[in-house]
Amino acid sequence: MTSRREPRLADAAEIAAEQGLSPARISMLYGERAENGFPEIAGTRGRARLWNHAEVTEWFAGRSQVRLREHTPPSRNPEDLLNAAEASRFLGYKNSNQVNTYVRDHPGYFPDPDVVEELGTSANPYRRQLWRVQTLLDWMATRPGRGRRAGVKRTAPPLPDVPVDGDLDELLGATQAAALLGFKSVNTFSSSLSQGNLPLLETPDALSEKGGRRRWTRRRILEQAAQRSPRR
Repeated sequence: MTSRREPRLADAAEIAAEQGLSPARISMLYGERAENGFPEIAGTRGRARLWNHAEVTEWFAGRSQVRLREHTPPSRNPEDLLNAAEASRFLGYKNSNQVNTYVRDHPGYFPDPDVVEELGTSANPYRRQLWRVQTLLDWMATRPGRGRRAGVKRTAPPLPDVPVDGDLDELLGATQAAALLGFKSVNTFSSSLSQGNLPLLETPDALSEKGGRRRWTRRRILEQAAQRSPRR
């Protein structure tokens, strides 16, 4: 039986660097947790407090939705291409790494890039992901944020019907994996994956050509589903 991997922990300095804040600000947010819902600490390292990284990332994402509802993006040509940092600023995030965080830690939440440029050298390749302004505007209008406008009920989009008896070597994405595993949404699947609750899927079988999204074979997803069944 595969043991459950411990969740990633982060201290105030690491969280502050990711969110574009100071460590003192993180401590202040923690001190105000009774009012703002900031996560409780998950451990300590010496005198340093540690938080569950996935929980803190989710908290900041939810907090951002309230501010972003009031954000008016600058006027741009809908066909302009923006990299991840530019897209973060266009969307109103203070943290210029926010889009990268969504793409890395929450597959299926943020739209795939419209253009992927393969750069660097054969010895040191890297890719640059670009989004059209129109793609970002469309996402802003429909993003699945936690905040709610008065009188508007938000529901997660339904997951597709994915056959269990399909080709075992077929590569499936996060949305299809979430459906096979019985999650209610791709976001709950992503959260569970980032917390180490799906150890067989921690390493993907492949990455998509467009956007480098993680893909798993139906075989491995079903093996993971079989391990989860007794605990569900």
